[in-house]
Amino acid sequence: MSETRPRRVSSQRFLPAVKFVAVALCATAFLLSGAEAAKKEKTAATKTSVAKKAAGPVPVEVKRSANASRGSKADRSEKVVRGGRNVVASIRQRNGRTVVAVQRRSVVRVETPARQSFGQLAGLHGTDDVLDLKSSVALVIDQDTHEVLFSKNDHAVLPIASLTKLMTGLLISEARLPNDELITITQDDVDTEKGSRSRLTVGTTLSRGELLHLALMSSENRAAHALGRTYPGGLATFVSIMNAKAKMLGMKDTRYVEPTGLSSRNQSSAQDLALLVNAAYSDATVRSLSTSPEYQVEVGKRVLQFNTTNRLVKSPDWEIGVQKTGYISEAGQCLVMQAKVAGRKLIMVFLDSAGKFSRIADAERVRRWVEATHASTGSPAAARSTATYQVAG
Repeated sequence: MSETRPRRVSSQRFLPAVKFVAVALCATAFLLSGAEAAKKEKTAATKTSVAKKAAGPVPVEVKRSANASRGSKADRSEKVVRGGRNVVASIRQRNGRTVVAVQRRSVVRVETPARQSFGQLAGLHGTDDVLDLKSSVALVIDQDTHEVLFSKNDHAVLPIASLTKLMTGLLISEARLPNDELITITQDDVDTEKGSRSRLTVGTTLSRGELLHLALMSSENRAAHALGRTYPGGLATFVSIMNAKAKMLGMKDTRYVEPTGLSSRNQSSAQDLALLVNAAYSDATVRSLSTSPEYQVEVGKRVLQFNTTNRLVKSPDWEIGVQKTGYISEAGQCLVMQAKVAGRKLIMVFLDSAGKFSRIADAERVRRWVEATHASTGSPAAARSTATYQVAG
């Protein structure tokens, strides 16, 4: 009896400790299994999210929940589903039913304001005129009688963009350099001023005549630069000759710094440009190439198609002798032409026009106006016009 009783006392003493260890082991196993399940659920959710993003917007379906009970935890749960970039749907259980609330988020796009031209900065677009032209500068002259039929801010000196190429083409034509001489486009001809693109890649080799055609007809920048770069004496010499030619023609407000017009420092006035158009019209090569509607050149094994930048060239309503378009943001849309309208040979200059097609629309307005009011030099309207403008040549 004495030995049995102490043994029972010892067992009862360690029983609580054993129970505690057992409970701790069970709790640990439960927590580990829960953590493992949560980890698997998170991995599955991540995979599902990636799959949904790859598949695009997620369609949202509304389903009734048959097993949902009022007042359960599911009633208080809420799930958010994205159905595209701007649509978010929240799904919650309410009174045993699945309720879907779809919210479309408004997107605010901030656009960078367009860069203003020099004419806009100078307030030239505030000038009214009887024809309501969109060009801030305009000049229409009878080439034979020198009468000014229409003028608007014609003394303003502005960037002239690719109208520059009319002078470039005139000088290349007058130089009588070999048109069949091959010229290769180099890295020096790549536009670093505006970053404009060209289909004439570095290494392209064309004849001088082909480059001149592309420069005057389709306003090809690399072609024009290559023509100036390969002029006898180099680019600097060519630019100095451009300025000398301008002075010889009486273009007092004109300055050139390069042969393409990409630089806003190439500047002139409508009056000066009328002199240039008149001189360019006297050159048969410039007349022919500038009014060519389209042209193809072979570059390696490819044939590249180029088109005119002035759609009026293809219009049956127009008889154009010489033309050139131009655009950079500082200059706006520009256009110069010599055209026969209502029996009269006219020189037209439009600078700093707002809108892609507005320079063409302005030319159309002038043509209709001339046809209606200045059909011939003997008309009363023309007789009343006393302003004259001497055109060199």
